[in-house]
Amino acid sequence: MVFDTLTLYLIQALQTLVLFIVPALIVARIRCKRPLQWLRLSPADSGSRAGLDARLVLLGIGIMISAIPLINCLVAWNSSVRLPDSLSGLEQWMQQMEQRAEQVLMTFMTYRNGAWWVLLLNLLVLAVLPAVGEELAFRGVIQEHLFKRANIHVAVWVTAFIFSFMHFQFYGFIPRMLLGALLGYALAWSGRLGYSMVMHATNNALSVLVFYFGTYFWHMSQKELDALGTEHTWWLTLVCTPVMCGLLYLFYNRARALTDGLQPV
Repeated sequence: MVFDTLTLYLIQALQTLVLFIVPALIVARIRCKRPLQWLRLSPADSGSRAGLDARLVLLGIGIMISAIPLINCLVAWNSSVRLPDSLSGLEQWMQQMEQRAEQVLMTFMTYRNGAWWVLLLNLLVLAVLPAVGEELAFRGVIQEHLFKRANIHVAVWVTAFIFSFMHFQFYGFIPRMLLGALLGYALAWSGRLGYSMVMHATNNALSVLVFYFGTYFWHMSQKELDALGTEHTWWLTLVCTPVMCGLLYLFYNRARALTDGLQPV
């Protein structure tokens, strides 16, 4: 059992490397002599600051935290959608895909009864690596170089659609597409992929941390954790959604000021 679970971790990490990180880096190297600039990992202007702006990083993290109740509401609604009887076979396949993904995730989350080093392993394999790999592939390559010439909003939403579809978890399709759009606009406004990576990693890490502390310290069931912002905690969505919108507005203003070379407020 130990070997099987550790093998799953290895497969998960290799899958991220082989499907997302390595292809994105290869394409960037072929297309440009400065692949990091091509992928928006470094500024296009050599006179711009190389590192990320701390305030934008904090705003991005705040956006993802405040989005949790709204995302949970959308997940609950999306999960309740049922297809017509004529598509019952498709619906059954979608449910099987969802259950399989849930089983694999629970294998990671409950391995070794939540030992502290398993938490660190989960943060690396389930949060950081997917955030880096998927942002390189979807936002760094697809959004920036396949669709951006048409229209920035088209690029963001088409990429978000592809991003959600490629997860093959259709009962979370709408909330995942919304998350993809948030990440896409973070890149479009700032011009730097690093902010999208931080936000993506924050979203993934929150799921890992909430499950870990909720299960092993707060003794909450997974159903209770997933219901935050719905049912009797619906008020969280009403409170947090305007906060998320306000943080998005602040992110936009500061990002545009930085990219335009103005003094940010």
